[in-house]
Parts: sequence; C-alpha cells; structure tokens
Amino acid sequence: MISYLSYAQVPVPASQTNRQNTIAAARYLKSILKIDEAVDTLTTLIGQEFDEEIFSELADCHYQNGNNEGAAGLYDLLSLRRPSNLLYKVRLTAILYRIKAYQQAADAGKAVLEMDEIPAISSMVGDCYNRLELQDSALVYYRRSLQKKPDNENTVSKAAKIYLERKDYDTVLNLTDSFLQLDSNNFTIAPVKGLALFLKDDYEQAIEVFENQLDLDNDSYSVHYYLGQCYWQTNIMYRAEEELIKAWQKDSSDVNLAFSIAAVKAESSRPFNEVTLWLDKALEMLEPNYEALARVHQQYGLVYYRKKGEWDRALSHYLKAYEYNPKLKNCLFTIAYCYEQKKDYKIALKWYERFLEAAKPESNTYDYARQSVDNIRAELFMEEK
Repeated sequence: MISYLSYAQVPVPASQTNRQNTIAAARYLKSILKIDEAVDTLTTLIGQEFDEEIFSELADCHYQNGNNEGAAGLYDLLSLRRPSNLLYKVRLTAILYRIKAYQQAADAGKAVLEMDEIPAISSMVGDCYNRLELQDSALVYYRRSLQKKPDNENTVSKAAKIYLERKDYDTVLNLTDSFLQLDSNNFTIAPVKGLALFLKDDYEQAIEVFENQLDLDNDSYSVHYYLGQCYWQTNIMYRAEEELIKAWQKDSSDVNLAFSIAAVKAESSRPFNEVTLWLDKALEMLEPNYEALARVHQQYGLVYYRKKGEWDRALSHYLKAYEYNPKLKNCLFTIAYCYEQKKDYKIALKWYERFLEAAKPESNTYDYARQSVDNIRAELFMEEK
C-alpha cells in the first residue's frame, strides 16, 4: 500500500486570518497554474494537528500537477480520516488506476461503490480486473456500469471484446443490440455486431450491418475488411475484391489481407500477373530479416568457436550465417578453419580457396589462409603417398 505522507512537522504559529489568507493565496496560485508555488505556500501551514482543508488543497495540487504518488498518499490519508467523503475515495481510485496499481484501484473503487453507484467507477473497476486478466470479475463490473449507463460505448466495447475472445457471439449480439436501440448508427458498436455475425457465419446479416455503416460514411478499415470477407464467403467476388482493396488502402500491414486479395482475384479468374502481384506482397511481408538472422548465427558460431573442440556446433551456425548473408566473407575463413581442425582437409581446402577469392590480399587472414592452403595440400599429398 502507498505510504501515507507524514504531516507531523514543526508547528507553525499562524492566526486564523493568516491561515485563511495563505490558503486563498495558494488557491489563486493554483488557479493560474503555479502549482509548485501553491504547494510551497500550503506547506508553510502544516503543523502537528490534522487540517483537512490544507491537506485537501495539497492533494488537489499534486493531482493537478501529475504528482501521482504524492496525491495518492494524501488522498489515502484523507480517506482514512474522513471515510464519508466520497471525493477523496474517487480521486484515490482514479490515481491508483493511473499509476497501474490495479488491484489497489479495484479495492478503492469498490469502496466508492459501497457509498454510491457511479457508472464510471464500476467501469474503472472492470478495467482493473481486465488488466489483471480476471475477465469474469471485469464483466461483473462492466455489466454493473451498463445497468446505470447503458449508452456507454467504451464499456460495451470492452465487454464485447471479452465475449468475442470466448467465442460467445450470441452474448455479443445481445449486448450490441441493446446499445444500438439507443444509438443505432454508432460507428464503434455497430461494426462489433457485424464482426460477431461474421464470426458466427451469418454473412447476410453481417453484410446488412456493414453496408449500413458505409451508407453512414463509416469509411474505416474494419468495415471494408469484414464486408469484403463477407462478400467473399457469399461468392460475390467483384464486391469482395472492391472492399478488400479499400481496406488495403487504409492499412497495408496485414499479410492476411494481401493473401485474401490474391485468393479472391484467383477465384475470379483474374490475370496471372494480378494474382502473383498480391502473392508477392504477402511473401515479402512473411520474409524474415536475413541480415539479423545471420548476425545471430554468427554470434552463436563465435561462442562455440571459442570453446575449442565444439567445431561441429560452430560450423552449423557459421554455415547458416553465411547462407543468410553471403556478404559475411569472414565466415568463409572461419568455416575453413573449423573443417581444418576437424581434419576434413578436402572440405577445408575448398572453403579456404573460396575465402582467398573473396578476401583482400593485404589482410592478415589472407596470409594465414594462403599458408593453410599450402599446409593442407602438403598433408593431402602425404596422405595419397
């Protein structure tokens, strides 16, 4: 739990008039956003006795100034000293959520709800449990929030997402239908209903939902993407292609979309080049970063190379590194050296010769490789004799 701010400081003698003037001055400084100066001014009034008004003003200063830890400590203290004050508990809940102390925020939020059924707090408690991956508890508080404020699209959207992940599409439809009775043209919730219908394989009704969104000028990626997928499933290929291309124009980062466009074009008997163009796009998005892979394998190879005797493991990584990036000419030398240490002289000779063809004659490794070639040829000659 966040520690309380100590307020037992040296008493400051101050008349009631001086106290009120100082508080008024601090409030003025706060109103013109000189928060730090307001804090300094209020701090001069802190004594041994608990003064709720001063601590409340200080807490508000910290809250407005983004000093979350300081504000949380003060509102925690104020809540303990004045448990009937709802504002202190609400502020504490909001700050704890802001600093990602989700379990503490949930507990503080539930304390608020015992005093007053505030939909925003119910939703925040749901968010806390959602962050803690306690979805059942999250749904309890999302539903509690919606009972008081059924037109909150953010809460509906978060609850619907959980049900979608659970593949409980009927519950998503009930949830979205209830909301859409209040706001039938909503750009956030209507597409969620369309998605649930699509995932439920109810393509015709999904098309109605998404087409209605287009009529309302909802030009979002998700509307075009899922409308295109629905038309593909219902074999209306020209519309499928049209909508999927529009989705690509909104966001070209999804490899599945590139593949979908290629597949639709193929099923529509589009020219070969049109189909392969989109397959090429999909393939490019799937290709790994070969240079990065080469660096990783080269480092692996170096680790085993330095261990001495781990020549086979070193070789496997250096061979992969060179395969991924043939520009790594030094790998040629190291591969040759590893084969030489394994006494695979014929293979070592081939790799040394490849290295000598690629390396610069003035390098140290070039001279070493050339000497190794001479030594290996002499060794092979003696073996033949």
